[in-house]
Amino acid sequence: MTMQALEGVRVLDFTHVLAGPIATYHLALQGAEVIKLESATGDTMRHYGGQTHVDGVSPSFASVNSGKRSIVLDLKDPKDSETVRQLVAQCDVVVENFRPGVMDRLGFGYEACQALRPDLVYCSISGFGQTGSLRGNPAIDQIIQSMSGLMTLSGEPESPSMRVGFPIVDTFTGVLAAHAITTALLRRERTGQGEYLDVAMLDAAMNMMISVAGPCLAGGVRPRKQGNLGYSNSPTADTFETGDGEITLGVVRQEQFEQLAAALGREDLLSDPRFADRGGRQRHAAALREEVTAALSRHGALAWEAIFAAQGVAASAVRDLPTALAHPHLDGRALKLDSELPDGTPIQVLGPGYIARYSGVRPPGRPPRLGEHQAEVLAQMGERAAR
Repeated sequence: MTMQALEGVRVLDFTHVLAGPIATYHLALQGAEVIKLESATGDTMRHYGGQTHVDGVSPSFASVNSGKRSIVLDLKDPKDSETVRQLVAQCDVVVENFRPGVMDRLGFGYEACQALRPDLVYCSISGFGQTGSLRGNPAIDQIIQSMSGLMTLSGEPESPSMRVGFPIVDTFTGVLAAHAITTALLRRERTGQGEYLDVAMLDAAMNMMISVAGPCLAGGVRPRKQGNLGYSNSPTADTFETGDGEITLGVVRQEQFEQLAAALGREDLLSDPRFADRGGRQRHAAALREEVTAALSRHGALAWEAIFAAQGVAASAVRDLPTALAHPHLDGRALKLDSELPDGTPIQVLGPGYIARYSGVRPPGRPPRLGEHQAEVLAQMGERAAR
């Protein structure tokens, strides 16, 4: 396998919990060496949910920390602080997700670290950013979901505000930070100059919502809740009950509606003047939904999924997450990578979410025990300093 994009890049990772570790996990997947610096008690995610896990490695911790090396240092201890300074000088990237000002007070803010490594790429991840009136406010994923307007977008028109069912802002913020770091490294390669990156969860949430925030900014278009109805507002781009389970259709254009009618065995819908064109279908959405639901009652969702695929109709049965992850289609997509817990128990973790033909994807290695690589990292630090 050829060289990975970030092979040879060294990352000092001060992050904890989720957004920051997701960012550095994506860097590790691209070949970067990630040194995870933890306190004596370790990352909170090691015992997520208050449960005790073997070797301090919960499933949540393993999923975003596999392939990293763990060391334990006290940033308030003078001797350990000197060790951290030596590490900073030997690293290409520093990533931290403390509240603004904390790293400066500890002596490891951007200016202090840049003095040790002038071409350093330094990324700060926080709730609201390093500037602005809210910079000092605490934040977690659902706080940003609430403030960004994200919680007002899902559900039926009259339903109360509801958070997305997983930490979507943390996740996207981490991916965005990894993108920003990689871009800064490319720029450094071309110019020789490092970079300071200020990544805010609130900014990331707005960027993630470009399909609705963009029209709102550009034309004052106010988004509204529309349940499972698709972005197109087509009544046949929605989720329907079948004879067994639910199915989601993605039927928008005229030719797609014709394919749907044929697959359902309801070509008569094409001659119904109410459904003759997209505008008519939207005006008579309730009636069309009733006709489609009646036709779908003849089979279960999985059977319809196969029928629609054969007819070229975009459709999927609604699956729960374990069932979706077990779909055989994913087996050839380099999405599920083999790893193991420190005790040797085999597990799987997620890959980067895309396939690179030439660099490929390497299994990231197992998640570390707390402080597992202390001696190894410090020995290498001494060897590097002696060169």
